[in-house]
Amino acid sequence: MSSPTAPKCLCCKDKFHPDARNRRHQRYCAKEACRKASKAARQARWLAKPENLDYFRGSANCERVRQWRLANPGYSRRRTVAGPDALQDDSTPQPVENDNAMSSCAAPALQDVLWLQPALLVGLISVVTGHELQDDIAASARRFLIRGRDILRMVPGSPDIPDHENQAHPVPRAAAPRASPV
Repeated sequence: MSSPTAPKCLCCKDKFHPDARNRRHQRYCAKEACRKASKAARQARWLAKPENLDYFRGSANCERVRQWRLANPGYSRRRTVAGPDALQDDSTPQPVENDNAMSSCAAPALQDVLWLQPALLVGLISVVTGHELQDDIAASARRFLIRGRDILRMVPGSPDIPDHENQAHPVPRAAAPRASPV
């Protein structure tokens, strides 16, 4: 709440707390509209003084402005967005030697890439399913793994498939060809 001694703004008539450094002569609050009104009133007071009546008019003032512009070249030109250069030199990129050069031109298999980056796999599952809890992600990963094995038709008993998963989700085997009656 404002104190009873707080002045009222001349623009909006609300009480405000003046800045401590300008308390004796501050008459407007800090709102944007009130600041604009304060500036307009200040300019009107300045222009009302007899010595400032023709400040912006006449040949003498045109010459004053012309001399100032000659003394301050580039003042009115548009500033660049980049600003001044940094205090240090730009570093030039250096070629990096590839220590992991592959012996063949073939790209690694997708399975190899994914298993080398578990965080990528967990993040992908999280984004696809919308789950953030580890238990939910683990359940989704198990479902994805089972579906992937079904799609790839992995054979039971391979070293990367535990036996308990083979029993729960047997892979269908191809039927033996029948002897056709002749």
